[in-house]
Amino acid sequence: MNTETFISMLWSVLPPLGSFIAVVVILSITNWAMRRNQPGEISVSRQFLMLCATAAGVLFVIFSLPLSETSRGQILSLLGIVVTAVIALSSTTFVANIMAGLMLRAVNSFKPGDFIRSESYFGRVTERGIFHTEIQTEDRDLATVPNMFLVTNPVTVVHESGTVISANLSLGYDVSHVRIETLLKQAADTTGLKDTFVLVGELGDFSVSYRVAGFSENVSHLLTTKSNLRKNILEALHEDGIEIVSPGFMNQRVLKEEQRMIPVPERRNPVEVSDTAAEDVIFAKADDAAELEAVKEELLAVNKQLDEISKSPEDARIKAKLIKRKTELEERFEPPEK
Repeated sequence: MNTETFISMLWSVLPPLGSFIAVVVILSITNWAMRRNQPGEISVSRQFLMLCATAAGVLFVIFSLPLSETSRGQILSLLGIVVTAVIALSSTTFVANIMAGLMLRAVNSFKPGDFIRSESYFGRVTERGIFHTEIQTEDRDLATVPNMFLVTNPVTVVHESGTVISANLSLGYDVSHVRIETLLKQAADTTGLKDTFVLVGELGDFSVSYRVAGFSENVSHLLTTKSNLRKNILEALHEDGIEIVSPGFMNQRVLKEEQRMIPVPERRNPVEVSDTAAEDVIFAKADDAAELEAVKEELLAVNKQLDEISKSPEDARIKAKLIKRKTELEERFEPPEK
């Protein structure tokens, strides 16, 4: 191969190579800019825009190849057949999850920061993508749930205005239900629940099932409130001399008739009490996602007010306050410097 042939081949390769590098750089910058402006969640429209930009970049590289019109047409036809086949073969997962994601956005039954339960999944939503929904579980782990799963299975959403906290337990027939109801309501009131009530669930062969519940306005500390309710139930029943064991347990131990299975009361050590709630540790990422969602909604409201405000001198002071607030909200979208 002589020098002229090599140079000719090199010049023919440089344009498509430069086009490929340019497409990769542009797509990388676009993806970085989208994630920088919307930490925690990228909107469906921007994800779709990224997908279209990638497809356009592939076509741009193909058209930059030093090929004849016939060869280029054959490559485009082959690419179209491959894309069609891939979409057809993966329609049960890929396309189905996309359609499910669009459906979840249209219904908008939950948003980042909400508690949701679906089958065995329970936790707070940290991110809603076009293919999946990310949930932070009670173990602080991140569970990736396909959108199709959430569409085909019932989803329970804890409303942000409050929810009912409940606890179930079984007690023997030797204790009056009137006495039990009074103590359980006392435990629920001590927990801070409102509109408390007690239901008798099932009359079993050896015990009676009770359910105590009440309304809690603080859904952010859902796990802690449930735990406190159970602690207060233990303390209320034990202080009143009621043991919480199955009556059949008496047949498996040798005890005196007057002996009760109640622990010795212990005074709590104030030093061991921590002000840190369990939810602050478990749902750290979900808290950040909920805060960003609230900032986003407030920013949209501020922008709407700025668009609707008149240009009269009387509204100049209000407009200045809105612009200042908008700047503060936009700064909260900026990720912290490392």
